[in-house]
Amino acid sequence: MYKRIMVFLLAALVMASGAQAAGNEWNDSFSKAKKTLERQVYYDHRITLYCGAAFDEKKNVTLPEGFTAAKHGKRAGKVEWEHVVPAENFGQAFAEWREGDAQCVDNRGKAFKGRKCAEKASREYRLMQADLYNLYPAVGAVNALRQNYNFQMLPGEESDFGSCEMKIADRKAEPPARARGQIARTYKYMNEAYGPRYRMSRQQRQLMDAWDKMYPVDQWECTRAKRIETLQGNRNPFVKGPCKEAGLW
Repeated sequence: MYKRIMVFLLAALVMASGAQAAGNEWNDSFSKAKKTLERQVYYDHRITLYCGAAFDEKKNVTLPEGFTAAKHGKRAGKVEWEHVVPAENFGQAFAEWREGDAQCVDNRGKAFKGRKCAEKASREYRLMQADLYNLYPAVGAVNALRQNYNFQMLPGEESDFGSCEMKIADRKAEPPARARGQIARTYKYMNEAYGPRYRMSRQQRQLMDAWDKMYPVDQWECTRAKRIETLQGNRNPFVKGPCKEAGLW
């Protein structure tokens, strides 16, 4: 009887651990992550997350009709790879980012901290920064204006990019409806895969849960996740589960 109970408990633990999303343990190079996405994930679907703009293999963007950019106009013609969950949001959990590290000294002997130090001194940070699930193509001007702002609904605000319904105000950003489901399932993945380094606030969790329900997976989101799982070796259960249920995996 005792042995049966122990076997049952062990099986339960294995199942519980398997239900959690493990993070990236495959690649700690941000540069390699971007090249991998360009060449092995988005090669046949070069469309930006927020604006639905097409881009080519040289990162040139074809802006949608009616797109405008009052700021960062020079970056509007190129695609950039954006952290949907901003690097600063999880980077602040690392002492190297906040305080620096003995390794973080430049060639003039001056100590530095922040993202540069976290990249240099912490492999754990580099793995989070290079997680393919959290990187999406964005029009450069949109990426620049969004910065590290959290997402929130901004009723009454006008779009900052004309026909691309991306709103930014008071250090908050409201993405177009077309991007909300993918954003939600990315936030939920990062929250589960990298706790306690990254945790959503209660308000963020409520918003992401709502978007997750309102904006279901589509074929491209499922294809993207399947390719990333093959490359990176871990899954995003918040995408894979619904994709399987919908027959899109």
